Amino acid sequence: MSSNAERRDSQFSRRLQILRHPGLGTTEQKDSDMQDYIFTLECAERPGILHSVTGALLTHGGDIKELKQFDDQSTQQLFLRIDFSISDEPGNGIEALRSDFEALGEEFGATWQLWPQGQKRRVLIMVSKFEHCLNDLLFRARVGELPIEIAAVVSNHPDHRELVEWHGIPFFRVPVTKETKPEAEAKLIELVDRFEVDLVVLARYMQILSDDLARELTGRAINIHHSFLPSFKGAKPYHQAWERGVKTVGATAHFVNSELDEGPIIAQQLVEVDHAFTPEDLVAAGRDAECKALSNAVKWHCDGRVFLSGKRTIVLR
Repeated sequence: MSSNAERRDSQFSRRLQILRHPGLGTTEQKDSDMQDYIFTLECAERPGILHSVTGALLTHGGDIKELKQFDDQSTQQLFLRIDFSISDEPGNGIEALRSDFEALGEEFGATWQLWPQGQKRRVLIMVSKFEHCLNDLLFRARVGELPIEIAAVVSNHPDHRELVEWHGIPFFRVPVTKETKPEAEAKLIELVDRFEVDLVVLARYMQILSDDLARELTGRAINIHHSFLPSFKGAKPYHQAWERGVKTVGATAHFVNSELDEGPIIAQQLVEVDHAFTPEDLVAAGRDAECKALSNAVKWHCDGRVFLSGKRTIVLR
């Protein structure tokens, strides 16, 4: 390695040290002046991206708490997530950094986001008869385990109105038949717009969305399917699994797309079973897996850890 290259590496290492330990620099921000932010970026891989991003953070007094990246060799795409703290003073810190990120986004042709850590995403939940995933999300949101605000709940049945309204959340019954499906989906979009929804969660919503609605919600609708996809798609997957004598059942949380149970997978959970389990036993065993897979997917998505990449997701956990 040349002396110039060694010197650049040494300088870059020094900058990273300063980012993690601001006291090593020339000035030190007081903790009370610092706010936490999350930054995500995806773009075509090329030299200098990470150097430019961390350099901008250093310039404006940023302190990196966590940095995760993935270079996808199959697509030559870079995925980056940084958790950092920075001054929130007007005219300094975060606003100046945002301006630099805008310039970097243009230079690298990148898609990027920047938001305060802890900012809650507005979620609309859709549910049918089975309430375990709904109940789990309501509880986790109420105790602060999920960075979400549940703006509304929509169901094609009236069963869960009392539960939802007990939590102080608006409940809307939107019946769906073959004849009324276009009107029902138009109502859903109206609610998404009215409540300024960031994410739609299908928590055992047993209606198939139209292709048009699935495309409308691309990247912002998560479904829970009660099998370990790609096995046992469609209706009654636990019964399908029992007929095959499986020794493990599972649940899959995935983005919604226009193909039934084919969306990019975000999170999965497994439960061991055996030959003595009836189909009903498998249903009962799978409930916890469904709740866990769905809550993980919602949390990771709202924390900015999930990136869409074709038919796959990149999850920077």
